[in-house]
Amino acid sequence: MDKQSTPPDVVVRRLPLYARTLAYLKQEGKKSVSSQELGQRINVTAAQIRKDLSYFGQLGKQGIGYNVDELLQHINRILGLSQEWNIVLVGVGHLGQAIARYPGFSDKGLHLVGLFDADPAKVGQEFAGLTIRHVDEIPTVVREQGVRMAIVAVSADHAQEVVDRLVKAGVEAILNYAPIAVRVPDGVWVRHIDPVSLLHSMTYYLARESPTRRQTRS
Repeated sequence: MDKQSTPPDVVVRRLPLYARTLAYLKQEGKKSVSSQELGQRINVTAAQIRKDLSYFGQLGKQGIGYNVDELLQHINRILGLSQEWNIVLVGVGHLGQAIARYPGFSDKGLHLVGLFDADPAKVGQEFAGLTIRHVDEIPTVVREQGVRMAIVAVSADHAQEVVDRLVKAGVEAILNYAPIAVRVPDGVWVRHIDPVSLLHSMTYYLARESPTRRQTRS
């Protein structure tokens, strides 16, 4: 893919949503779908869908739409889901435990192969079918398991240190649940998930809603 056709990050972020919706359509027995119907499913305009998918070639036919199975397979290939990905999780507190228990990783090509914590009371314990290892062992597991992605679920005051460890070990993509924006070198991808910040982005709108509108809805 040349530089001019490289999709913006916002387009890449929408691709998993397209894939999930297409998987649901396939389960429903749908063979084809128009950009309009697909857009209605995920609250994106038909024009935006066509523009997004145009970065990856001519995928649909005018008047016919998209073949659901073919488009799903194509997006999965774009996302690299034709291969398996090993991931590790650092931080096995309440949040980390909930993430480790999540059953949806394995059937989406993601395999949790390592759990790490700095708490001596947790190291050595079995959890979610894995032995919790000390953070000092991150480089060993990353190298042996070919890990390129990691999840960070530690407190804000330890997040940067953990991320630095992961990057030094060779991890190239990090999903960060710590409520802090971590710094990484070029070539390393980070996604931040902070539920409080996301909720606050909605309280902005709720705080400006008029009492009359609230009464109308109730």
